[in-house]
Amino acid sequence: MDDAGSKPTWLERLSALLMREPEDREELIELLHAAFERNLLDADALGMIEGVLQVGELSVRDIMIPRSQMDVIRVNDSVTAFLPFVLDTAHSRFPVIGRDKDDVLGILLAKDLLRYFADPEAFDLRDSLRPAVFVPESKRLNVLLKEFRSTRNHMAIVVDEYSGIAGLITIEDVIEQIVGDIEDEYDFDETESNIIPERQGRYRVKALTEITDFNEALGCELSDDEYDTIGGLVVSRFGHLPKRGESIQHAGLRFQVIRADSRRIHSLLVERLPDPLSLLPGDA
Repeated sequence: MDDAGSKPTWLERLSALLMREPEDREELIELLHAAFERNLLDADALGMIEGVLQVGELSVRDIMIPRSQMDVIRVNDSVTAFLPFVLDTAHSRFPVIGRDKDDVLGILLAKDLLRYFADPEAFDLRDSLRPAVFVPESKRLNVLLKEFRSTRNHMAIVVDEYSGIAGLITIEDVIEQIVGDIEDEYDFDETESNIIPERQGRYRVKALTEITDFNEALGCELSDDEYDTIGGLVVSRFGHLPKRGESIQHAGLRFQVIRADSRRIHSLLVERLPDPLSLLPGDA
């Protein structure tokens, strides 16, 4: 008989390891890590299982995009007025508001703007809106994920206990808690450089870029004594793991996080700050 054909799979071996029912969550985590150390699980599988366990404990408020960082469109703006904003942010969905962010009228899908280009005169923004889904910030992520799947919805507006808008959350935000980073419009092609020049002297930079490479590309002199990568340096300057949209200034540069999840930052927008001396009036 072929021994290879009867060899148990990693799932069967893991099941055997877990035959002794753990008494609490901590013991379950210890058993999973023991399985990893015995090569019954690879790092990706361990990370996803831990992510699944974490999703059951987290609520919407833990990972939502806060109100201040919401990219929105005002319903009274013309398409020509907000189209550059849509192109610059490159999101697939935008909340559309009335008087302010507490007045969310609906969700605009970027693809629905194709109707405008087909017939600009006939296009009506209000008629193109999809209904907005509102969820409390206390809702558990596992419950929200089930609702996203059943309704085929990808975005929800988060409300606080006073019915004010607290932020928004997408299905990608929830799934990233399980599987880690998901490629989207902010991600780099693997064949591209770690540092990509943008308009107006700005650069898109992968967080894993070596500080020495960053210094060489931008002509900087950032220290790499404590950290090897730009991401590590930026996180240390923040003093916490920043969310998308947060920014900080350091060594004459402004670093804005444009891609991050609950575990790490992935990409940054870097721009040089004006030299304070250059802003002083010149000597006559």
